[in-house]
Amino acid sequence: MVELNYYLGLSSILFAIGVIGVLVRRNAIIIFMSIELMFNSINLSLISFSSFLGDVTGQILVFFIIAVAAAEAAIGLAIIIALFRNKGTVNIDEINILKW
Repeated sequence: MVELNYYLGLSSILFAIGVIGVLVRRNAIIIFMSIELMFNSINLSLISFSSFLGDVTGQILVFFIIAVAAAEAAIGLAIIIALFRNKGTVNIDEINILKW
């Protein structure tokens, strides 16, 4: 059986890769993919603790996180498509719609 430390180590590595992807990249689609990677790393740690403690509460919470992530992906991609139609790019630096 694999120990809890290995799952938590993998989860922290995935979360760090997601944070680096959000901070470094300027493409909106890659930023959304990095956010999804962070959600999945949180899901991995919740499932790991749920299995380690023998409780199903973490698994129920993961179900809700997956539902919220699916809604976030659908709305986020709709916003990105609308921005691409108006501005012609998905680069975050070139999209400055909040300026006067």
